[in-house]
Amino acid sequence: MSPLDLLKINVNEHTEKKNGLTYLSWAWAWAEVLKADPKANFKVEMFDGAPLMPVGGSYMVWVTVTMFDKPMTCMLPVLDYRNKPIPTPNAFDVNTSIMRCLVKAIAMHGLGLYIYAGEDMPEEEKKVVEVETQEAKAEVEVNPANMKLFADAMIEYVSICNTEEALKSYWKANHTQLDVLKAFDKELYTSVLARFTEAKTNLKKD
Repeated sequence: MSPLDLLKINVNEHTEKKNGLTYLSWAWAWAEVLKADPKANFKVEMFDGAPLMPVGGSYMVWVTVTMFDKPMTCMLPVLDYRNKPIPTPNAFDVNTSIMRCLVKAIAMHGLGLYIYAGEDMPEEEKKVVEVETQEAKAEVEVNPANMKLFADAMIEYVSICNTEEALKSYWKANHTQLDVLKAFDKELYTSVLARFTEAKTNLKKD
């Protein structure tokens, strides 16, 4: 299995919604990770002996997931049930944020990434998806941070496309998210497009 295979997995049956946000089961996600790469591991980053870092009156946790010999690090604020930063988190708060951060780091490797792009299902399972108005696009887009995450992941995984056909399929599989990115953040979209153009040129040279 490869990162491209992880991008195609539908995780919807293993998610739940809380306060308007979608959460993926960390236990199920980690089981899928081990199926894809038995050598995978994760590390909770420590700061002065603690698994969290103070930031402006609140706290952040950091988790690194290594799959296919590639580490990906994500951070997440310690939040309460209203998704607000907690100024004095307890052990349960920290543990909850660490496991959510673990899922986010796993998504950087491909599994469940579409959740962070505001999508309902993997692109390959969509039959008809047309976004005709700016208002409709606004419903798909979640926030700038999610768009940045999506763009970074798109750029990151270009390196695993070793043929022009694979590159084309990768772009096509994510065309809806890319359309949203183009509508709301042209600079990010341009950076993704530039990376794909560069990769296509290099493949033609080979």
